[in-house]
Amino acid sequence: MRVLAILNRFWRDQRGVSASEFALVLPLLLIMMIGTIDIGLYTWSLNQAEKATQVGARWAVATDMLPSGLATYSFATQGGIPQGTVVPASAFPGVTCTEAGCTCDGSCSFDTSMDQNAFGSLVGRMQDIKSDIAASDVTVTYGYSGLGFSGDPNGPDVAPIVTVSLDGLDYQPITFVMFDQTLDLPSYSYSLTAEDSEGSVSN
Repeated sequence: MRVLAILNRFWRDQRGVSASEFALVLPLLLIMMIGTIDIGLYTWSLNQAEKATQVGARWAVATDMLPSGLATYSFATQGGIPQGTVVPASAFPGVTCTEAGCTCDGSCSFDTSMDQNAFGSLVGRMQDIKSDIAASDVTVTYGYSGLGFSGDPNGPDVAPIVTVSLDGLDYQPITFVMFDQTLDLPSYSYSLTAEDSEGSVSN
């Protein structure tokens, strides 16, 4: 009888119920809290990458051209295109620049050697916005726009459409750390028409 009384009292004892319920709910609360933080940080990374690409494009059009030969090449005296006429797409098919250097997108008569200092400054400006950007993540293309004219005495003969692209970035959520997994960020690109294309400062 005494044993039954003790067992009955044990089953009716409500002390510790709150603690046990909290222990059951706590993992779910932690997962929700960390997940909310992860979503916020992921969104922040997306915005940083987008802004860095925009700032990079602004820097690229207002400072020195990466293909240094294009900036000084005269399509009138060296390329045989009549002074004051628009440089045709056949004479300027475009240039793509990466960490490895600049390459012509067709047949170029001008030197496509890359100004490494200008590329480093561009990447550095983008890193001011998002510090984990690497030089290998950045691609800059100079595309034909039909602007500018052969033999321009005040600057480059062409005013290309400059596109800065950012690719290869990832984000590691807090919840993925234990699995050593990351999420790929999307690719970004932003285009502007070249301005003076010389100097080392951009607003």
